[in-house]
Amino acid sequence: MIRKFLRLFKIVRVSVRYGLDEIAISGFDKPRISKFLDTVFFWRDLSTPRAVRLRRALEELGPIFVKFGQVLSTRSDLFPIDIVTELSKLQDRVPPFDSDLAIQMIEESLGAHPDELFARFERVPVASASIAQVHFAALKDGTQVAVKVLRPGMKKLIDEDVALMHIAANFINKLWADASRLKIQEVVQEFDKYLHDELDLMREAANASQLRRNFAESKLLLVPEMYWDYCSSGVIVMERMHGIPVSQIERLIEAGVDLKKLSSDGVEIFFTQVFRDGFFHADMHPGNILVSIEPETFGRYIALDFGIVGTLTDYDKDYLSQNFLAFFRRDYKRVAEAHIESGWAPKETRVDELEAAVRACCEPIFDRPLKDISFGQVLLRLFQTSRRFNVEVQPQLVLLQKTLLNIEGLGRQLDPDLDLWKTAKPYLERWMGEQVGWRGLVERLKAEAPRYSHIFPQLPRLAHQALTVASERDVETRALLALLVAEQRHTNRLMSFFAFFIGAFVVGAVAYQVYARVL
Repeated sequence: MIRKFLRLFKIVRVSVRYGLDEIAISGFDKPRISKFLDTVFFWRDLSTPRAVRLRRALEELGPIFVKFGQVLSTRSDLFPIDIVTELSKLQDRVPPFDSDLAIQMIEESLGAHPDELFARFERVPVASASIAQVHFAALKDGTQVAVKVLRPGMKKLIDEDVALMHIAANFINKLWADASRLKIQEVVQEFDKYLHDELDLMREAANASQLRRNFAESKLLLVPEMYWDYCSSGVIVMERMHGIPVSQIERLIEAGVDLKKLSSDGVEIFFTQVFRDGFFHADMHPGNILVSIEPETFGRYIALDFGIVGTLTDYDKDYLSQNFLAFFRRDYKRVAEAHIESGWAPKETRVDELEAAVRACCEPIFDRPLKDISFGQVLLRLFQTSRRFNVEVQPQLVLLQKTLLNIEGLGRQLDPDLDLWKTAKPYLERWMGEQVGWRGLVERLKAEAPRYSHIFPQLPRLAHQALTVASERDVETRALLALLVAEQRHTNRLMSFFAFFIGAFVVGAVAYQVYARVL
């Protein structure tokens, strides 16, 4: 408890030190409040630009706050450009930790000094993020690799912050009527799980291997190969990837990359991960995405940092596909029906009322490019609608919602004229045809064929065994019935004898009484 209190005190202290309170109330016409705060906290210096102060505060508060800043950095439609530009530095320019600590971590994890493991190891990190930092190196055979090393002390710091989040969630549940509907505690639990998963770099390596296998035949996405002999929970070694960060638009244009195609490819990659594989990269901020300029892979995306991935069940994929497709077709009635059928909205909800509410939220944004859409306003209206109809937030889809924000922000940077609806609709229609139509049936039969191929030759024997068992059971059943009938007959005879005995006894007793009186 003392540790939690100290952590809470640090959050408050850092917030005051960097003037986050001043940033929070800057959008309100409250000069008296600002003057009061400046008087109370007279010792702080607010001469530094607000965006710089916000970035430094998030960096000082640790990995959870840095990740929060990474999400904000993709929302140029919701936040001022100075804040978005400064927070973009959190994507891969978090202050690195000492290289001696990185070398010590490599020795502890892999059992040898980097000079013994590699032909070359660069002490200066090439990138530093909230959870780990990366050093370039070369294997003994000359293969160029990237060495990712976990930051020391991460588990303790994350445990403290997540504990505070749980306390805050419990507090909100008691004070806010909408808290139970929004499932805040479940959302925090999901966030807790994924943050701790990031602390195991072997899990990240396995995620990368799976994603690489899923896109092995793809011409859209590249995923680095993992070198398993150099991987552990604290250090992983992967293929070094060469490309331009997707956020550096001018460099991409100079290299001749088609930004419109790149934007469209990004949409297809996202929907392929979600609906085909049910396994998607869930931390797709610009710092984790490169674009290849190598001649043989020119214009392809390069994915990095696989610490957080999302998974969807077949039920989730089917539900989402129906909603997306109905949404893109402007079939708001089907959207409303799907919400009620899935249990997201109460069964007593009127379809026509929910349909009208969804239409009012979504209709204004169709047939318009990303640059003309305020998703902040759309999300606000959707939230108000969900509250009105008691629609429940699904914790298992929190990562998907986060990824959608990243994708939309990325698309806005690459091609503000992108028509998201026209780009995504054909892919979803094709996917639905593959899943529901005859093509989908054929594909599922192909998938199930290996499982049942060894059963077909055994069918005659299995059928004979089944008939034999049925026959034996039939004989046993007849024998049991005969036994029951015999037992019933025996019981009837006993009852008849017993009744005869009782009757004779009564008659004898009456005759005796009559005879005694006559005498």
